[in-house]
Amino acid sequence: MLGPVRKASVIALASALSAPAWAHHGIGRYDPAGYVELEGTLTGLDFVNPHSYVHFDAVDGNGEVVAMRCEMRGATVLRRSGWSPDMFVPGVSIEITGRPHRDDPAACHVETLTIAATPTLQRYEQLTDAEASDRAPRPARLPTGEPNLAGDWAQEQQILARPPGGRAGLVPISQVEAIEAGALPMPDGPAGWFPPPVELTEAGRAAATALRSQATSDNPRLFCQITSILFDWVFDGTINRITQSESVITLEYGAGLVRTVHMNAGHPDDIAPSRAGHSIGRWEDDVLVVDTIGFAPGSLAGAVPHSGALHIVERFTLNPETLELTREYTAEDSVYFAGPYVDSDVVLPADAPFAVDRCEELAPEYRAD
Repeated sequence: MLGPVRKASVIALASALSAPAWAHHGIGRYDPAGYVELEGTLTGLDFVNPHSYVHFDAVDGNGEVVAMRCEMRGATVLRRSGWSPDMFVPGVSIEITGRPHRDDPAACHVETLTIAATPTLQRYEQLTDAEASDRAPRPARLPTGEPNLAGDWAQEQQILARPPGGRAGLVPISQVEAIEAGALPMPDGPAGWFPPPVELTEAGRAAATALRSQATSDNPRLFCQITSILFDWVFDGTINRITQSESVITLEYGAGLVRTVHMNAGHPDDIAPSRAGHSIGRWEDDVLVVDTIGFAPGSLAGAVPHSGALHIVERFTLNPETLELTREYTAEDSVYFAGPYVDSDVVLPADAPFAVDRCEELAPEYRAD
């Protein structure tokens, strides 16, 4: 039997059910000025990337059962925060507060949720200590002498913080307290998530315009496809794995991409274009230098396009004291770039084990019928 809906819940849900239909995407799909407070019976969970969804039956102001679907964070970041599918047992009561969807009356954006008699959880609730899952000492070098890069790696978790008098944004979890106290400025955004400035050729500008104007059905990210070897290394808290030998280094991305770096080798003459391209590597002292060509045309990040002429050089450096693995990279494209695309990012030993979490975009405006 469904639990009763409080008066505030009835009003909020009835208001959501009568909302006009506007076409919005991303966080803009939800009304930041609206508010819903719902109760019901938990019926299921989609524990997936890029967004997880909790399903439950609620009751509207007319006493009718409404099958609700409310959006949470993605499976990987939830898993890194200590959440698991086992927390969502079908049949138990659930209470949710959040923001209504602008055009789907049966959807919402979760701000808080209470499952059965457990304490209320905030959207960004951290249930673990956010430290590396593997605390065993690791050798700094392989028996052959090279730095030991093997293991599971992830960018530091990004948590929502609001500075005094400012707008909320995603910041490294270690900086949340200082930023909210006004002791640290807000960063520009998670490194690697936003494309750095790059000068484009006329052809590049046309390709960028095409990327910005693509129909959602043409956007690979919305269908859980790889964007690029640069963007998907850190975006959205992915956990990656490096395995290493003297002749081959393998980089497995949590987004599902696998790269093989052929050490001390050359590029073949005939390369089948792909999102991963063809990578060769060498050691320059303690820096791993990876040279990659043979890309299928696409997007490096956002509306930054690249052609099949893309050439990327990455330099991986491990700090043996902090265990920060820094990647500096330069991308050149003689067709689309009038200058180099240069940036860097940092990953740490992961706070959860490597896994390729299932990815499926379930929002109705993105889903293919």
